[in-house]
Amino acid sequence: MPRIAYVNGRYVAHADAAVHIEDRGYQFADGVYEVCEVARGFIVDMPRHLARLNRSLTELSIAWPVTRGVLPLILREVVNRNHVANGLVYVQVTRGVAIRDFVFPSADTKSSLVVTARKADPAAGAKRAETGIAVITVPENRWDRVDIKSVGLLPNVLAKQKAKEAGAQEAWFVDGDGTVKEGGSSNAWIVTRDGVLVTRPAEHGILRGITRTTMFEVAASLGLKIEERGFSVAEAKAAREAFISSATTIAMPVVAIDGDPVANGHPGSVTLSLRQAFFDIAEKSPA
Repeated sequence: MPRIAYVNGRYVAHADAAVHIEDRGYQFADGVYEVCEVARGFIVDMPRHLARLNRSLTELSIAWPVTRGVLPLILREVVNRNHVANGLVYVQVTRGVAIRDFVFPSADTKSSLVVTARKADPAAGAKRAETGIAVITVPENRWDRVDIKSVGLLPNVLAKQKAKEAGAQEAWFVDGDGTVKEGGSSNAWIVTRDGVLVTRPAEHGILRGITRTTMFEVAASLGLKIEERGFSVAEAKAAREAFISSATTIAMPVVAIDGDPVANGHPGSVTLSLRQAFFDIAEKSPA
């Protein structure tokens, strides 16, 4: 059972309250993670996040570090000890500590768990949504299994750093045929001139975002239609609206792509309505 320790100003859950030098997550990126939004004292969409964690662990043949029933209790404990009413809780599981070798360690090697939580100011996110964000596009250069939420995120790091250097806040990975895949840490959406929401299918090539999944229910509650299909960079630039979705941004308007404005260069009403309705529709687990 992980212990709760005070490390660098925050309470964290970890078996040793430190990352071992031979942890396979540190040496091989041999691990997975999840990030849940904490809003108004609730952990948002936690069952869906833990279900996706289970899928990632299964795909990589990593054992659960604790029983599935215990992990929500650990998340709540870390959130409460850090007094997080609004922010996020981060969960990471690696294959564990073993002598460095590419093949899996012995079956009795226990997987490692780390849980951290930090506060965020919801007013800051709301203010950013009032003006929207800019994105740039970058060529797809990631491995084929981006449907697994792996901690191996170096291409994402480089893409988002390139976005920052360009004065943007997100980067969209684009296939060789010009089709948008997803952001460095978000799913990509557009709103057509007819008011239809469009996002790429999540069967292959992108991560099935939890916020993306909940957004389908939010859209239905608002009477909005969604098409799951690919869209090009050119179509996105010509769209009525564009936005990204993630646990940390909810629905965030995109007002510029590669320096070109989307529509009038201001956040659109559809995106803002989705953002406003999200909390009421999302599943909320008391922290």
